[in-house]
Amino acid sequence: ELGEWEYGEEPLTLVHQTRAEAVNQLRGRLSVSEQGKATGIIALSLTGPSKARIRAILDAIGETYLLQNIKRMSAEAENSLDFLDEQLPEIKEKLTGAEEKLNAYRSKSESVDLSLETQSVLERLVAIEAKINELKIKESEVSARFTREHPAYRTLIQQRGSLIQEKDELNKQIKELPETQQEVLRLMRDVEVNQEIYVGLLNKVQELRIMKAGTVGSVRIIDKALVQPEPVKPKKALIAILAAMLGAMASVGVVLLKAAFNRGIESPEQLEEQGISVYASIPLSEHQQKVDRLEALKRRRKHKKDKDPIPLLSLSDPNDLAVEALRSLRTSLHFAMMEASNKVLMVSGPSPGVGKSFVSANLAAVLAQTGKKVVVVDADMRKGHMHRFFENRNDAGLSDYLSGQVEQNAIVQSTQMENLAFISRGQVPPNPSELLMHDRFKALMESLSAQYDIVLVDTPPILAVTDAAIVGQLAGSSLIVTRFGVNSVKEVDITLTRFAQNNVEIKGAILNCMERRASNEYGYYAYEYGKSSN
Repeated sequence: ELGEWEYGEEPLTLVHQTRAEAVNQLRGRLSVSEQGKATGIIALSLTGPSKARIRAILDAIGETYLLQNIKRMSAEAENSLDFLDEQLPEIKEKLTGAEEKLNAYRSKSESVDLSLETQSVLERLVAIEAKINELKIKESEVSARFTREHPAYRTLIQQRGSLIQEKDELNKQIKELPETQQEVLRLMRDVEVNQEIYVGLLNKVQELRIMKAGTVGSVRIIDKALVQPEPVKPKKALIAILAAMLGAMASVGVVLLKAAFNRGIESPEQLEEQGISVYASIPLSEHQQKVDRLEALKRRRKHKKDKDPIPLLSLSDPNDLAVEALRSLRTSLHFAMMEASNKVLMVSGPSPGVGKSFVSANLAAVLAQTGKKVVVVDADMRKGHMHRFFENRNDAGLSDYLSGQVEQNAIVQSTQMENLAFISRGQVPPNPSELLMHDRFKALMESLSAQYDIVLVDTPPILAVTDAAIVGQLAGSSLIVTRFGVNSVKEVDITLTRFAQNNVEIKGAILNCMERRASNEYGYYAYEYGKSSN
């Protein structure tokens, strides 16, 4: 395909295509239709980027169609001409030979003349020979179109048979003539027959050439190609409307699909139906959302790292509805822990991202505000980040104590709040679960219970790792945190089953991030809780 190019424009671009590719491309853009019913008028239309090229292609298609029609109409005459052009030299050679033989015999016989009767026989014989030869020419033309069983073909055979029979009768009469007359008659017959055939062939050739030259096709080009002044596509307005409609339909489809697959918890009643008490429903905090969005923005811009502190909502906005809900939880825990076997309170959850650390840190703060001595232990030695809530370092923590590197007094850190102490997770160990099963952890819990009113232990998600089940063996009270619209009822049921298999009793659940809008449901899924760096 060669694009248009004029002097001063960009360089010419040449694209090589195979014949099949070029034909398929043209057929894809070409449209052929009949105007009306049985009118015989054919309309061609073609689309493309170049007006001049479209016009040239359509005109070329029309001219080619017209020429092929004319050629087809004159094909019969052309075939006959080819046959006659092959026969003429042969007939001329026979005529010359017959004339030479006749002249030689006359010279030898001293000019023998024919009688009137013999002359009449000769003329009849010559006429029959000419007719037989004409029938042979017609037979060659008919054989190209019909079989021998066709009526036209059979008629020619019958006519030729009757002429041959008449010729045989004349030959019998010739045999009764004197020998000299027979020879002269035979030679003159050959001359006149060949001459008659030769002249007839010449006449036939001229007729066919005139017929071929004057052949007019049955096709006529009514109008030359006409290019529309305005582009027929793309129709930008229509595309914009369709795109808007498809976008709206896709959006609705996504919303419906999410609604179909989402099974997230939307009310405390759904948890209570599973036989678990809901100790608190914590509303979604707008203030905390702003803080989280700002932190995420700074992290994306690389202005903030994961080691930077996170403000406690209970201190930065104590009148927030979420903090009020935590105060209500504090009251419920006061009575629930009165019957507990020890002062250890474990907080876990089904999956990551439910706000378990947020609840643990702020719950510890509101407990300390009542005058109780509280210590928070970050038992998530894989991904724990509670030290950021208390603006503490993570140099030495739980993992370092359990591995025997430091003593207990080295890991207990004070916080900005009175009556609130904190133990960070420490360095990420290769075997967190094994460290929690060590006797040093049990001794730590007993020692902290003797020094503090409440030992709040934040653990990893139970569906991700088994750490929470190990800690739960030493906890007098255990709670799980679920998130509105994220955790499903089935997920909570599996969580309770997992704890029950390890003889850990869950006193109740906390429904976090309650929203006022319509529910969004998410199906149950598995979580990966891998190791992270410091």
